[in-house]
Parts: sequence; C-alpha cells; structure tokens
Amino acid sequence: MKTLLLIACLALNLVCQAQTEDKKWNIGLHGGATQYKGDLGNDFYNTSTAFHGFGAISVSRFISNHFDINFLATKGRVGANKPSGKFSANVSTATLNFRFNILSSQYIVRPYVYVGGGVMLFDRNLEVSKTKVDYVAPAFGGGLNFRLSSTVNLILQESFMYSTADRRDGIIANENDAYLFHTAGITFNFGHKKDEDKDGVADRLDKCLNTPAGVAVNRKGCPFDKDMDGVADYLDTCPEIAGSIALSGCPDKDGDGITDKDDSCPDEKGTVALGGCPDKDGDGIADKDDRCIDLAGSAALKGCPDTDKDGVADVDDKCSDTKSLYHVDAKGCPMDDDNDGIFNEDDACPQKAGITSLNGCPDTDGDGVADNEDRCPAIRGTINNKGCPEMAKADIIRITNIASKIFFETNSDKLKVASLVQLDELSEILNRYEGANLTIEGHTDSQGDDAFNLSLSQKRTDAVKTYLMGKGIFESRLIASGLGESKPIGDNTTSIGRAKNRRVELKTSY
Repeated sequence: MKTLLLIACLALNLVCQAQTEDKKWNIGLHGGATQYKGDLGNDFYNTSTAFHGFGAISVSRFISNHFDINFLATKGRVGANKPSGKFSANVSTATLNFRFNILSSQYIVRPYVYVGGGVMLFDRNLEVSKTKVDYVAPAFGGGLNFRLSSTVNLILQESFMYSTADRRDGIIANENDAYLFHTAGITFNFGHKKDEDKDGVADRLDKCLNTPAGVAVNRKGCPFDKDMDGVADYLDTCPEIAGSIALSGCPDKDGDGITDKDDSCPDEKGTVALGGCPDKDGDGIADKDDRCIDLAGSAALKGCPDTDKDGVADVDDKCSDTKSLYHVDAKGCPMDDDNDGIFNEDDACPQKAGITSLNGCPDTDGDGVADNEDRCPAIRGTINNKGCPEMAKADIIRITNIASKIFFETNSDKLKVASLVQLDELSEILNRYEGANLTIEGHTDSQGDDAFNLSLSQKRTDAVKTYLMGKGIFESRLIASGLGESKPIGDNTTSIGRAKNRRVELKTSY
C-alpha cells in the first residue's frame, strides 16, 4: 500500500501548488479513509483491514513562500475489527496546523509537512460534552500540492492524529488511541495580486512597474530585450542586433549618429543630410557620388567645378575659358557645326561652311553677296541687285513699253484682249530674271468719285498680278498697288491729259 501511494504521488508530479502570495486564501473539499492504531492493534497501512470513510473541508492562509496556516475539519467514522475486540464510532475533527512547504510557490509540485493540534468529537449529532471530546496533541503529517491552474490545486495528504485519551476503542491500557487519515482533495486559491501595469507580473515581483499595455514581459515584469542592449524589444528598431539607447537600439558602427541600417556609408562617418556619408569638399554631394571629392562643385556635374560656366566640368573641359552664352560640345569647346572656323554663335550660317568676311556664310557665285542674302546665289551678280545680274537695257525699255500698252474695259478691271499679248511677253522677261521683283502701279484720271477711282485702280493692278501668276510668276515677286487719281502726269481738265493719267506703270527691283 505504501509503495502504491508513493507511485501515485510521483505520477502526478507535473501538476500543482497551494496558495501563493498573490492568492493568499485557499479553501478545499476533501475525502478519504481512516485507519486506527491503539490497544486493539495497529492498522496503519494495513490493506487487509476495513477502511472507514470521511469528508473534510479546509481553509488556509498564505504566510510566506514556505509557510502557511491551515484549518482542517473532518466528519466521518473510525473503528477497528480485531480478534481482541472491535469498535466503530462517528467522529468529527477540527485541527489548526502550521505547514512548512519545502519548495517555494513558483514550483508546480510542492511537498510539505505540517504540525498542529485540535479536537475530536465522538458523536453523530455534534453535541459537545466532556465525555465526547478528545484532544489531538499533536496532529502532524505531510503531503503534495499539485497546481492544476493558478486557482485549482490537487492535494494528497497523510494526517496522523494522536489523541490525549485512551478510551474510544473500549480498552484503557498503556497506549492512547491514534488515527491515520488518508486524504485526497481539491482546493481553490482566492485573492488578487496587485499589478498596476497589467502585465501579469505582481507589483512585488515587477522590476518594471510602468510597462505599456500589451507588451510581453519576462518573469521580472520587464519587456524582453533579445539583444541585451538596454532597449526593450517593443521599442527596439533593431531587436536582433545590439545598439545604442540613443538610436532606439540600433547600432552605429561609424559613430555619426545614423543607424547602420539607415546609413548609406556605415563604415565612414558622415552627415545626416547625406544619409551618413562624408563630404570632404563640403559641396553637398557625398564623396561616394562626387567625381571631384577635393573640389567643390555642383550636383549637375557630380560634384565637379565649372569655371567658365559652360556646363562642362573643368575635369572634362578642353576649352576652360569659353565665353558665356556659347554653346559647347562634350569637351567644353564652342560649337562649330560646319567646321568653318567660326563658332555657331558668331556664324550667320552655322550649318554651311563659309568665310569670315561674310560672317561664316558661303558665296557660291563669288559675287560678294552671301548665299543667304543672294537672290541669285547660282548666278554672279552685283551687291546692289542683292547678288543678281543687271537687267539688260533693252529689257528695261521693253517693260516700260509694255506698261503703256495695258488697257482695260471702260470703268472695269477686265483686261482688253490686246493687253494679253503684252503681258505674255512681260512674263517671259520676268522668268529670265528670277531674282527681280515687279511693282504694278495703277492710276486713273479725276473723273468720278475718288473712292471709286482708288478701288478701280487696285482691282486693275490685281488683275495684272493674277494674270502674271497664271504664267508662272511667284506671287512673292509681284506687288500690286492701286493709287487712284493721286499721282496724275497730265492735265485732268483735258481729254489728252486724262488719257495720260489713265495708265499702268511697271517697276522692277531686287
């Protein structure tokens, strides 16, 4: 029986404990069996004898991690059945015990021993009288507390009660009566631990009393600090790597005040503005991105200076004294697209090679007029004629004669048939001199309304212009100007004078 009881106790070695400092009160409900030892013999741990049952309640109060005080009350039967005699009686007990817990309250399984004293009342009806009461002095025993949860415990206990009397077994001899209570029960812890920060660790054990809600803590009530850098994991930006408190737990290898994870140059001390990188020349460009780390420059040129402000860094500039506003090539030299030795900004013809005297423009026909201004670039001419040759004297005279033979229907802008032949000849002359322009002036006499005359003269010159355009003369070469009666050459009071005033004049120019 002893061996079986020991095995049962050890098999439950993973479960329980009694009340703690946080839950200082404990009540329990118990049951078990009693055995007798006295003048009739010793039944303790004798499995061949009959067991008598009992029920019990207990109330305990935590004193310290190793001590508590316990009140135990039982009600049941005791007895013996021996050849030398037998007895059976109802009994109620009440004992006050001081319990010593061998292990402290944090353990799951806590063995204990206790010692105390009390009374035994032998009566079914619990009527107290001197003849019915024996005193227990002492009561002692031991057991195991198994923690099933923070509140519920399982108790296995052996209680020895020695009576101050020797009469309940019916024999008064040399040995007082004693009783053994085999007890099993369930107890319940009550009370509330003080935990101001609600982290699950009582204030008396909490080394970090102001932990924010929801933060996981260790047994001391402090937030976890996995990398042991003094910054709690919930505040640690780098919880896997030890760092500094000033940088929220992150390391700063180069000591520039920027965490390694945010430092573009973690091995070189730099500035916050440049992401932790150094800037030797102080131009605002990190050395790792600076082509000229010893000379201050611009971001556009990757940290290099540009003395002549032409947009090409001095380190690449082959013409470091270029004048401002000059466009330059990749080498920093002024552009000369046509390779004529004249920079584009000074070259009137930057896409065509030319000569210096003509501002960089060519003169194909060699007449001293640049092609871009030469109305006849393929034919040698004169400067006065904008590069075109002089018109033959005979052609000049012929144009004047043609002008005198251009006639219109009366009060109309319709050309007479005879005039068309003259205009055909005029178009042939103009086609020979492609650079020449022609001004067509229309005049009238003073007969009739001035406004009508002015309008009529314009319509007549437009009619001549339209006809010549039909013969292939470009409109840009023709100017039609109706002057009405504003420039008479004859006397408008005579029919001969009026006839002279009704005329068309043709003038060539370049």
